[in-house]
Amino acid sequence: MASTTTTVLALAAQQRRSNPWVRYLARRALYFLVSLFLLVTLAFLLVQLIPGDPARASAGEMAPPEVVEARRAELGLDQPLIVQYLRFWVGLFTGDLGDSFTSRTPVIDVILTRAPATLELALLSVTIVLVIAIPVGLAFGALTRGQRRPGTEAGFTTVSAILAVIPEFLAGIVLVYLFAVNVQWLPVAGRSDVSSYVLPVVALAIGPTAALTRIVRAETLTVLEQDYVRTARAKRMTPARLYGRHVLPNLLTSTLTISGLLLGGMIAGTVLVENIFAWPGLGSTIVRSIQGKDYPLVQAIIIFYGAAVLLINLVVDILLILLDPRTALDKS
Repeated sequence: MASTTTTVLALAAQQRRSNPWVRYLARRALYFLVSLFLLVTLAFLLVQLIPGDPARASAGEMAPPEVVEARRAELGLDQPLIVQYLRFWVGLFTGDLGDSFTSRTPVIDVILTRAPATLELALLSVTIVLVIAIPVGLAFGALTRGQRRPGTEAGFTTVSAILAVIPEFLAGIVLVYLFAVNVQWLPVAGRSDVSSYVLPVVALAIGPTAALTRIVRAETLTVLEQDYVRTARAKRMTPARLYGRHVLPNLLTSTLTISGLLLGGMIAGTVLVENIFAWPGLGSTIVRSIQGKDYPLVQAIIIFYGAAVLLINLVVDILLILLDPRTALDKS
């Protein structure tokens, strides 16, 4: 019985070693864990560089020295840095991220309260990007294939290039002036009804939409030059079937890869946009936390943002091998 079990385990181990999918997923999971370890370590060390005394900020600027020292001991800031670091890891594993220095509330409660607003903003923005960029890029690729319509191509290239480099904060300021201050069609700030989502979502989505549209168009032009597309045209396949069955599916791999990067960038971009529109998410919270030397909250938000980006990249990699199994074979 023991020898049979050993044989089965050996065969399973051999199968895992010979299966490129398993090897690829195991390697990506290892990269994720190593990156997460580095992220947590850097988040802990970076907040130590914030100028000022967090104990003084927490106790109050006018607090006497003995009160400040008592608060420092209460927060554990009087302990060696390595002790604080190890205690930080223990807190992560146990789900206890400590209490905010300023509000005295558990950090995890702040994260759970503020994170939905940030995720809503990022997910709505990336949805807008995909819904607009893929069909528009595909359409302009079809219109300008084979160097046709040079005027259309020049106009598309110029406009998309300008929009792609507009920073989120500049787009937000312009949108506020035009639609909230000037014509007063939309609210200036806050998160209330549906109208309050319009300006921050558009501010986040303008640049990535233009960038992804350019990429989709370039990929469309490349796919249209492939032999299987020429064969499909020779068979007089209808445009709807040609682009639906042959062109669009071959765009998904590159589009999905770029979309993952864009979503990660959008999550980071919410920091600026939330502060412009007074959005009650993690972006506006981290700015106030840095100003208030609130170490635990700053560390937790940095880890949340970084872990979200790492997780998005991991999910995209998994989706890529589901769409195109050759990805696992090529990278195994």
